[in-house]
Amino acid sequence: MTNVDWDAEAASFDEEPDHGLRDPEVRRAWAGRLRGWLPARAGDVLDLGCGTGSLSLLASEQGHRVTGVDLSPAMVTLAREKLAGRDAVFLVGDAAAPPVGEQRFDAVLVRHVLWALPDPARALRHWRGLLRPGGRLVLVEGVWGSVAPVGISAERLTGLLAPTTARVSVERLSDDPLLWGGQVTDERYAVVAMDDGSESLRPGGR
Repeated sequence: MTNVDWDAEAASFDEEPDHGLRDPEVRRAWAGRLRGWLPARAGDVLDLGCGTGSLSLLASEQGHRVTGVDLSPAMVTLAREKLAGRDAVFLVGDAAAPPVGEQRFDAVLVRHVLWALPDPARALRHWRGLLRPGGRLVLVEGVWGSVAPVGISAERLTGLLAPTTARVSVERLSDDPLLWGGQVTDERYAVVAMDDGSESLRPGGR
């Protein structure tokens, strides 16, 4: 992982438009995308690297049961507060090997985490094993910065998924300023990887 002190970052984390989703338009934009990526029926969603729980809250509002995992105890504390009273559980743990035991999920949701892991291919194989039959991986990633870019490209990510995944859909996100609170010029995208037996993707709303 990167050498960021996420406990220290927790208090100000939600100040970023796409982290806290405090702007109603940004929040609606993410809710619409999430509705298109997650299963139509209420199910069990594992939110890895959940941070303060903003995407977990959207998934919960759409009827899903959420388990969130983050390495930062401070982030987990804020997520628990944000989703207090909801059907959601938050655990301190490593996103690459989440402490969920034998539990299986209808969707594994991961935003801006995979690029920072030392072995993305291994993490993807592990996450794939956490899915129920017909489940899906929802991966929001990108490549940021022009001088010294960091991240993982959509091409590389789909290549890592290809050997074990029947259907992979890529949705470009850079051209939707509502998701980010303004225009962006770098590569941002979502990948949804599904079994053949899962339902078809529905287009995301706005």
